[in-house]
Amino acid sequence: MDFGKISKQDLEKTDLRLQPDNIFNEKVLKNTAKIPLIKVGCPVWSNKDWNGKIYPNNAKTQDLLRLYSQQFNTIELNVTHYQIPSDETIDRWFGETRDDFTFCTKFPQVISHDKFLQNIEGLTDEFCRQILKLGHKLGMPFLQLAPYFTPKQFPILEKYLRQLPDSLKIAVEFRHEDWFKNETIWQETLTMLNELGHATVITDVAGRRDVVHQSLSVPKAVIRWVGNEHPTDYQRIDEWVKRIKSWLEMGLEELWLFVHINENVIAPEMANYWIQQLNQQCGLNIEQPKFLPKVEQMSLF
Repeated sequence: MDFGKISKQDLEKTDLRLQPDNIFNEKVLKNTAKIPLIKVGCPVWSNKDWNGKIYPNNAKTQDLLRLYSQQFNTIELNVTHYQIPSDETIDRWFGETRDDFTFCTKFPQVISHDKFLQNIEGLTDEFCRQILKLGHKLGMPFLQLAPYFTPKQFPILEKYLRQLPDSLKIAVEFRHEDWFKNETIWQETLTMLNELGHATVITDVAGRRDVVHQSLSVPKAVIRWVGNEHPTDYQRIDEWVKRIKSWLEMGLEELWLFVHINENVIAPEMANYWIQQLNQQCGLNIEQPKFLPKVEQMSLF
């Protein structure tokens, strides 16, 4: 992910600490005793560098989704950003993954970026119809707004979200800086999302600390975390785990976590560190990926 990417020199000067919780979080975290749903995954399943690491050395391309789903319980599905999946593709995804696996589908860019959420009723209906065919394997779909989609387009966003099927609850990723500059606007946005049952996406990138907004509109956290292949990655994860622990104690019902890091060569190792810390610090029992013996974790940087 290039969004928010900075140089190693600038990284050394950047304050990577998390912001305090948005006050809106107190409205949505209700201290319920519900067992939380925890999903941790990567943004791809096909990476040749994972052969001999979490996949067999001789793993074939057609086997990678099946192998990935044996290691992680979800994936950030960026392929749907570029094309609406066919029935054949949906059937293949469903058939090649274990029963508790979920696909978190990204809305097509023609809807979010090209058409600006306008005059795309047919495309939206087709996309929603197709992803809903995933049934219980449909995870948290997310709508990434274009970087030039500003609060001035708030009515367009609200109208679009109100037109989605009632059965489809999604997360929305905001990128234009003006969403976060005016607290009144941001609180109105969270209120609207809360009313409609949709979540926010929190994107933790080094170069845009405003999008690490620590705001929950519903009791579901959707986190896109981007590492820098730098020792500070571990410090950032540790701080995040403490924050997530507090959210779980306050009543967080779902956690959707996607681990990005440069070309994702070491995404499995970083996801594994996330899972280890979540299990240890939060009393969870997330299944860890299984590495082949030659991989020495924790000696990455």
